[in-house]
Amino acid sequence: MAGPLQGLKVVEIAGIGPGPFCGMLLADLGAEVLRLDRIEAAGSGGSPADVNARGRRSVAVNLKSAGGVETVLRLAERADALFEGFRPGVMERLGLGPDVCLARNPRLVYGRMTGWGQEGPLAKVAGHDINYISIAGALHHMGRRGQPPTPPLNLVGDFGGGGLLLAYGMVCALLERERSGKGQVVDAAMIDGAATLMGVFFGARHGGFWVDERGANMLDSGAHFYDAYETKDGRFVSIGSIEPQFYALLLQHTGIPAEELPQWERERWPELKEKVAAAFRTRTRDEWCALMEGSDVCFSPVLTMGEAPDHPHNRARGTFVDFHGVVQPAPAPRFSRTNGELSRPPAVAGQHTDEALSDWGFGADEIAELRGAKAIA
Repeated sequence: MAGPLQGLKVVEIAGIGPGPFCGMLLADLGAEVLRLDRIEAAGSGGSPADVNARGRRSVAVNLKSAGGVETVLRLAERADALFEGFRPGVMERLGLGPDVCLARNPRLVYGRMTGWGQEGPLAKVAGHDINYISIAGALHHMGRRGQPPTPPLNLVGDFGGGGLLLAYGMVCALLERERSGKGQVVDAAMIDGAATLMGVFFGARHGGFWVDERGANMLDSGAHFYDAYETKDGRFVSIGSIEPQFYALLLQHTGIPAEELPQWERERWPELKEKVAAAFRTRTRDEWCALMEGSDVCFSPVLTMGEAPDHPHNRARGTFVDFHGVVQPAPAPRFSRTNGELSRPPAVAGQHTDEALSDWGFGADEIAELRGAKAIA
């Protein structure tokens, strides 16, 4: 393993969405992440296309058996961190709640990934990304004027406000442990993470710069100088010409006279957007790229996932890699001395049960006994 988290041992209680994403982030940067899959899932999965599952080994454990629970607790004793993504109370009912785990290992960082958090009226209610970002005040502001809100994939709740927040919180708790010598619980809720991502907009609204009307603000498709536009060939380009010097270049390259396109007359933005849209429809996407890309217009072609890995800038940086036949994002961020790397493809559930348990201190006879008791696959 390579990366700045090399030497850290993390137990991942297998889940979906933001949990595996957190595990991927930690593994990409060097942590030894051991995924505990449910025993009934043994033999399934392992597709190289399951990008969020890359970089770790898998043990299949029966969490409903006494032997399986004891196996997890023994792993927790040797781990720096453990994280789970069940609804509040599930891990406690299994006998694997934070109090039990921290009693076995007081230095353990115990991460909890939920949508609504560990308490509150909605804590135990089902939900998905779209629900969490709705309550956080984020979804309302995503979309065009006069149109319903547009879900931004599940990037804001599940991944940015969820898995990334959990990974950040766990690493912060591990840093704090170096001073205090004590572990703690990290309560990472997608609703909190989504709200945090919206912080600058809450501030802008308070200051009168942002209004609640969708598609009427500078960064939500309301402004004519910050949007995506269709080109002559039916493709799209994006511009973000906010600063005056960049806006001047936009006018220069589109050929629109400055007096016809005042930047900050907000009441005219819908009208001015039509002028810019008409200008971009006069050339193909590649023709606009030849004219604007690499300038300070703040211009980019809007690329599909099929196109993005082949863009010259992405190729130069190695932003994407082909790993076991699947083109996928490379580990990020970059480090000058301890860069992360992709270490292993997604595992079949239970693929490394004997190997990993042995590495984590279980004897061959203990492994055989656990298998005989159907505590592991």
